[in-house]
Amino acid sequence: MNILLVEDEPSIAGMINKGLTEAGYTVTIAPDGNTGFQMAVGNTYELFIFDIMLPGINGLELCRMIRKSKNNTPILLLTALGTTDNVVAGLDTGADDYLIKPFKFAELLARIRALVRRKSGSFVEENKLKIADLELDLDARIVRRNNTEVSLTSTEYRMLEYFLKNQKKVISRMDLLENVWGVDFNMATNVVDVYVNYLRKKIDKDFEPKLLHTVIGMGYILKD
Repeated sequence: MNILLVEDEPSIAGMINKGLTEAGYTVTIAPDGNTGFQMAVGNTYELFIFDIMLPGINGLELCRMIRKSKNNTPILLLTALGTTDNVVAGLDTGADDYLIKPFKFAELLARIRALVRRKSGSFVEENKLKIADLELDLDARIVRRNNTEVSLTSTEYRMLEYFLKNQKKVISRMDLLENVWGVDFNMATNVVDVYVNYLRKKIDKDFEPKLLHTVIGMGYILKD
């Protein structure tokens, strides 16, 4: 799991980097908000950790800019300003959680694990379905992968919506026939396999990680 840490204090950045690396995470460090923003929009990360008190662009403004760029990667803010107003300001800019300095490293790890669990599950946020960097906007009927819009047919859209609502579960061909095509009998064609392949090419071919997997003898599963 790749984490972008934006922290200007070398000793704190070094401590966090050492601990997270030992815990199995890959950490990239940016020393200021300007560098952090360029790295955030130019690369793919599973989590952002921003200190609020940064030179140049501060952590709150950085968070606001990230969200304005339509990047939904979870953001954890680190702050020495533990007042309610400062915490609320951070969350209002689009941060997912915050941690007040000084903190115990075990608490940082716990917050990271909680954010990862929240991201990895299927959930509706502002009427959107998500898994990893794949997002389906139920209102606008728009699908995006890694912030790139993906064009789907109506059948492919219905299929993806069903997979997202049942992600991490094995879905049989009969389940897809019943819920995507509205039929309750086994068609004498490979229509399900054909459409799964169509969908896979659009949401997986040019992206990593692959999300739509075949379970031999059982069906398909959408998982990260």
